[in-house]
Amino acid sequence: MPDYRLRVFQSVARHSSFTKAAQELFITQPAVTKHVRELERTYEQRLFERRGNRISLTPAGQALLTHADAVATLDQQLSETLHGLRNDGGGRLRLGASTTLAQYIIPRLLPGFQARYSHVTLTLLNGNSEQVAEALLRGQLDLGFVEGRSKSRDLHYELLLEDELVVVRQARTGTPAPMPLADVLRHPLVLRERGSGTLEVLEHALRAHQLKLSDLEVSFYFNSTEAIKTYLEVAPEAVGFVSRQALQKEVAAGLLEIVPVPELILTRQFEAVWLQGEPLSGAADRFLQYAKHQYRTLR
Repeated sequence: MPDYRLRVFQSVARHSSFTKAAQELFITQPAVTKHVRELERTYEQRLFERRGNRISLTPAGQALLTHADAVATLDQQLSETLHGLRNDGGGRLRLGASTTLAQYIIPRLLPGFQARYSHVTLTLLNGNSEQVAEALLRGQLDLGFVEGRSKSRDLHYELLLEDELVVVRQARTGTPAPMPLADVLRHPLVLRERGSGTLEVLEHALRAHQLKLSDLEVSFYFNSTEAIKTYLEVAPEAVGFVSRQALQKEVAAGLLEIVPVPELILTRQFEAVWLQGEPLSGAADRFLQYAKHQYRTLR
C-alpha cells in the first residue's frame, strides 16, 4: 500500500492548494502541511514553491509527482489482481453514474449482470457528471456513466444510448397542447444543480435562442430528479426539464405531463467513460459489453 503522505502530496499538487487537498481528503489543513513537510525532510528537497497564497511544484516536486502517480497505478493493478484471485477470477467493479443514469438506467442492468457474473463484487457511486469524472481521475472508479456535453481530455467517452430531456409540469385534464418556448420560460423553473449534465444540456440549448439562466426565473435548483418531480406534483405553476427515461411512472399515474415545445430540442447522449489510454479491467469490460447488448436489444 502506498505511503499515505504521497496521496496527500498528490492532492495538493493536483489542486495547487493545501486547503482544497484537506477538503478532498477530509483531514485538517495543518495535517496536510505536516505530511508534506515530512516528505520534504525525507527527501531533503523543497516540493512546492510558495508565493503568497499561490503554490507550484518545484523540479523535485514534479519528479516526485511522476513517481507517486506510477506507484498509485501499480497499487491499483495489484489490488485488481488480488481481488480477482479472491473472487475466483471475478474481481471488483467500482461503477459510478450521474444521477439520472444511477436512478433509472444502470440499476436495470445490475440483476442480470450479477446473475451472469456472480463472482464480481459491484459498487455504484451516485453523483453528478462532474463528480463522476473527478472520481475517475482520482482512481476511485473503474468505469463511469455520464450525461452532458463537457468532456475531459484525460477521459475516454463511448456512447451507450440516446436520451431526451422534456418539459414537464403538474398534470392537467386533457392532452397538453404544444407551448411556445417564450411561454414556458415565463413559468417558475425547477432545475438540476450546477455540474449536472442535465443543466448543461439545457444551458446549451438556451444559448441557441440567445438566452441565459440568469435571464430566467428559477424557483429552485435540486441535486435530484426525484426531488424535481415531487416539487412539480404540488407546484401547478412551475415547469421542469427532466429525462423522458425518468417520467414513465408519473405520467402513467396522471401526476405529471410532458408539454411539447417544438422550438426546443434537448437530445443528449448517455456515455460510458474511463481513463484515457488505460485498458478497462476484465470486469469493467464485461459490464460495458453487457450494457451495450441490453440497450441494443431494447432499441
